[in-house]
Amino acid sequence: MKKALDLAERARGRTSPNPMVGALIVKSGRIIAADYHRKAGSPHAEVLVLKKAGARALGATLYVTLEPCCHTLKKTPPCTDAIIKSGITEVVIAMIDPNPEVSGRGIKILRAAGIRTITGVLKYDARRLNEAFVKFISTGKPFVTLKIAQSLDGKIATARGESKWITGHQARNMVQKIRKGVDAILVGMGTVEKDDPSLDCRFNRGRNPYRIIVDSTLRIPLRAKVLKHADRKTIIATTDRAPDKKINDILKSGNRVIVLKARKGRVDLKKLMKELGKLEITSLLIEGGSSISASVLSERLVDKVMFFSAPRIIGGEDAIPSVGGTSPSRLISAIPVKDLRVMAVGKDVLIEGYPDY
Repeated sequence: MKKALDLAERARGRTSPNPMVGALIVKSGRIIAADYHRKAGSPHAEVLVLKKAGARALGATLYVTLEPCCHTLKKTPPCTDAIIKSGITEVVIAMIDPNPEVSGRGIKILRAAGIRTITGVLKYDARRLNEAFVKFISTGKPFVTLKIAQSLDGKIATARGESKWITGHQARNMVQKIRKGVDAILVGMGTVEKDDPSLDCRFNRGRNPYRIIVDSTLRIPLRAKVLKHADRKTIIATTDRAPDKKINDILKSGNRVIVLKARKGRVDLKKLMKELGKLEITSLLIEGGSSISASVLSERLVDKVMFFSAPRIIGGEDAIPSVGGTSPSRLISAIPVKDLRVMAVGKDVLIEGYPDY
């Protein structure tokens, strides 16, 4: 199953809105076929390994990281049919599919056909692999990761706004790899004004994610780099306070605008998540800055945090903190973070975990 999970991981960033799935067939203690789902609309992992195994699948065991599909709502036929026809006698499954159209039905069909099934093998690893799919298929909203690059004392820039580069090149390369694996990147308008970022993926020719700018009054200049991409994947999230002419100018430039009713003068981030879900954006990486980080945390929209901390101390009350806003009056109101993982990334340290609201 570990091998199957490793195979599934190879397709990160290419299967959305589908999950990543790996599969292999074992007979007489040997792996006779192994493969993984490449992208949405292409054959599923189970079908690929069954084709590779051919007649050798008779009497063999299929290992798969996600419950085989049994519905006909997709372009591809149900995997349960192919498994039953192949002569497979046992199926080992990491996790049950959270999709309500499947969720246990695939297992029931296999068992009804006389195929022995085992579930829950490395299920936590499988769930972590597809945490974005699990959130999206269950709620219709993207899985949100908040990424922050900060100094050891929690600053993202000096008082003058200097922030390039707090963390080292290895940490920045890792962020590019993370960008390759998500559907969209989101930043606040302050980041655009300060850095004029391209928000593209420069890692091994990775596909570019959607670029989402939260801009409540549409201050973004038409010359901004994020508006110059030819792939039409830049989205400006604004409010009904934005001038119609500016909205039309952005639309004419080939970019998209989402207009939401202002909430306390700002973009309603909860409603924005629903709109992004309608676009089948299953995973969202928020890259700051200080104000947007505070907003998404206070709204409890963050599913995962990734703090890259550099071994340097900026100091000063006037330096920009990684998370702005107003602090809680009591420590008990601070957001706890669970399932922590800590790793060295070059000279920097990455701490990641899941907010436990």
